[in-house]
Parts: sequence; structure tokens; C-alpha cells
Amino acid sequence: MRVKFLGTAGARYVMATQLRSSAGTYIEVNGKKIVLDPGPGTLVRMAKSRPRIPPSSLDGVILTHIHLDHSGDVNALLDAMTEGVKRKRGFLLAPAQAVEGEDRVVFRYLMGAVEIIRMKAREKYSLEGMELEISCPHVHGVETYGVKISHEKGKLCFIVDTAFFPELPECYSDCSYLVVNTVLKDCNPRIKHLCLENVKELAIRIKPRLLIMTHFGMNMLRAKPWEMAQELSRTLGLEIKAASDGMLLEI
Repeated sequence: MRVKFLGTAGARYVMATQLRSSAGTYIEVNGKKIVLDPGPGTLVRMAKSRPRIPPSSLDGVILTHIHLDHSGDVNALLDAMTEGVKRKRGFLLAPAQAVEGEDRVVFRYLMGAVEIIRMKAREKYSLEGMELEISCPHVHGVETYGVKISHEKGKLCFIVDTAFFPELPECYSDCSYLVVNTVLKDCNPRIKHLCLENVKELAIRIKPRLLIMTHFGMNMLRAKPWEMAQELSRTLGLEIKAASDGMLLEI
């Protein structure tokens, strides 16, 4: 299992300024290839990756919610994955809100080019030979879910954007490798994103083999997330890292 963080930007200002790339996350599991949350710049980052990641090699795309920093390149990626809709191939796993109604973000002409699977909380899916599980619903203002990917070495889980809520640690208690969107340095109950203190609580209660923080807002970047990750590791006795653009994780 390989994970490449094409981008680690979180929140609108970091996305708009591209202080960190807002591209998504590339994941390989048992030879199958997917991209999670293709925000603006994903297609470009894949082309510039070394080695290059051809969109036509993808088996699917996962979209956790409709916000722009997660979905900005979803149409470009689906179009490229299907070679301009010339080949029907691959899947899109996304909330119903992403493909239905007035808030939909996926173009209609692409709907017939890929298999569309609407996420349901706590459902399990076997897609292209990959075993995926959807988390409990997140608290984020729009329909949002995290994702768990099964592997012989343990579950790789992505806690994407959400406010902290009491059931959140239990939702991810079976995760061995945990990627957490950490937008805020200091907690703010008005902003539905996780903060550093939330990450600490998740680490203590879940005790993953490895926790990686990503999706940083401006205050996190100013505070140097790599230093905060090192401090949390020392304090908790757990392996905690801060992702950087282009970082590769191999399990």
C-alpha cells in the first residue's frame, strides 16, 4: 500500500494562495489506484509527479464531500480517467449530494462514463478488488464521510473535514494507520474543522500505529506542523507525522 500526498492545503486561504498544493491524495492498494478528494491542481500534480501518474491508469476516484478544496478537479480527473469519455471505466464513490440536486459538482455528461456509487454511512464496498468502508457521518455542514481502506497490514483511514464530536474516536477505533485533516491549531467551536487538541485526543483514544496530520490551514502552517507532530510523538509515545506536498508513505 502506497500513499502520496499530492497536496496538503486546508481551508480557503491556503487553497487560494497555493502556499500548499490543494491537490488530492493518491493511493495504491494491491495494484489498484485511486485518488481521494481531487481538489484544484490535482491533474497538474499528477502530471508533474515523479514518476508521473497517468489519469488513465486510475481505477477510481473517492470524493468525501462537495467543498471546492476537495472537489475542484473531480470533473477534470473523471474526464481524463475515461480518456475524454471514450472508455467507460473506473468508479466514483461520493455522497449523493455530489451527484444529485442543485449542489451537485459532477457534470452530467460524465455520469455515464464511470460507475457512480453513492456513499452510505458505515457501508462496505468491494470495488476493483479493494475493500472500502465508509465512516459514520461527519459534522461539517454538508454530507461528509471519512473512508477506511482494508489491507493485510491493517486499515488505512482518512478522517476528513469535520467538527469534533463524542462518537468520532469510536468511529475510527479499528484503524491502524490514520490520516487526519488538521486545519486548525487552536480549537474554534464556530469552525467545523479539527484542531491540534482534537488530534491529540484521537491519538490517545485510538492509538494507531501511525498518525499523519494533513490539510493545514494558515495558523497550522505558521506554527510549523512538523514541529508540533514531533512534540506530540514525544508526549504520547506514538508515531505522529505532518504530511508535506509530495510526501510518500509506504506500508
